[in-house]
Amino acid sequence: MLNPRAKYDNIVQYMEKMMKEALAQAELALAMGEVPVGAIIEKDGEIIGRGHNRTETMKDPTAHAEILAIKEAAAKLGGWRLLGCTLYVTTEPCSMCAGAIVLARLAKVVIGTKDPKAGACGSILNIIENPRLNHRPEVVFGIMEEDCRRIMQDFFTLLRKKKSEDTIL
Repeated sequence: MLNPRAKYDNIVQYMEKMMKEALAQAELALAMGEVPVGAIIEKDGEIIGRGHNRTETMKDPTAHAEILAIKEAAAKLGGWRLLGCTLYVTTEPCSMCAGAIVLARLAKVVIGTKDPKAGACGSILNIIENPRLNHRPEVVFGIMEEDCRRIMQDFFTLLRKKKSEDTIL
């Protein structure tokens, strides 16, 4: 099989292309009024899973971008082991999602921005690289970090503004 990354000058350009796909998923979440987190799963240059937060829409606390992308990728591959797959996610996964990443045996996780309040890939916990677990994917932080951080900051700034306006009325 041809190397799908060969048309890129370097791996960072390739990771930025994939993170743009995850950001497009975050934009979908934003348009729905959801916390704007997006995720995609790639294997051999093909996107096999996509997800964006839908916890409010689905009334499901597990409907996080990463979980939805993992489910779609597993269905596409016909099994729960996502060996050789890379997850691109705009914001650092929470403990639930970090656990799912380990259980799904993802090879690599590329994270746009850290989550200092709930991040479980190094910010407040580090489930994903815990040496006591049987699988530890490679982790890369900071791909398109500013774009990923900005969409989250803008969402929460707008949410706080809306809440303060609602209390005034």
